[in-house]
Amino acid sequence: MSRPVDLLLDFLHAEQARGVTHAHLDEGAREGLRELFLRARSGKKTAEPVLAEISAEPVAPDPVSEKPSVLVPLTTGSRTEQLDALRRQAEDWQPAKDLGTLRETMVFSTGNPEARVMLVGEAPGYQEEKEREPFVGPAGQKLNDILKAMGISRDEVYISNIVKFRPATPNQTTNNRKPTRGEMESCMPFVRAEIGIVQPECIIALGGTAAEGLLNLEGTVTGMRGKWHSFEGTPVRVTYHPSYLLQSGGNNAKRLLWEDMLSVMEKLALPISDRQRGFFLPK
Repeated sequence: MSRPVDLLLDFLHAEQARGVTHAHLDEGAREGLRELFLRARSGKKTAEPVLAEISAEPVAPDPVSEKPSVLVPLTTGSRTEQLDALRRQAEDWQPAKDLGTLRETMVFSTGNPEARVMLVGEAPGYQEEKEREPFVGPAGQKLNDILKAMGISRDEVYISNIVKFRPATPNQTTNNRKPTRGEMESCMPFVRAEIGIVQPECIIALGGTAAEGLLNLEGTVTGMRGKWHSFEGTPVRVTYHPSYLLQSGGNNAKRLLWEDMLSVMEKLALPISDRQRGFFLPK
């Protein structure tokens, strides 16, 4: 479960990434910080519960932008209701909008809020932006095929992206680009909050960009895959993005990805047949 202090730090890091050096505090926020200071000094209460109380209070809109710049997670209601509250905030997320490098259409997530597995990609592409859903088109079909081979349907998992808006390019049509570090940091508060709400048993990071955003890893997917990582206590498996399988055309990447999927199935104690284990063995 994400802590309020983590969400606050994510927001401050995102602001710093876009060049902001000062944060506006309304009177409610100032009062909350005064209370935090007094309680910490007296030793009556730790900072964490106080931050939880502050984060539960509505945040006054910025009088200049009138768009949200502080994430306020919904702490009551069903997981679906909590995710819907995040989705509404993402529509006009000021730290992402202010970068000026992302397109306007927000693409949030899809799938089961009660999922045992969460899959995270990098950013929406042309088709995802058009349909407002992650992993559609050829890459989405390839992902569906992978899940089917695991004995899992798309409706059983939760699918999201590190960045919630399609990265822009000059004279853009169907072409896409990798999101920058600043673009990833601007949207990470939502990804962290999603993980906290869904509480998956494991996360699959699809591609190097997802691994970079989630785990601060650098390098090739080949060097990242084949082992378990951790995102704040949740096991993470890094593997190839479905689009890479479409581009490479070879069986080696498919075999390595399938080894990662078998590890995920073992982690979840899912049944694995001899046929599944032998998909890439010599016939």
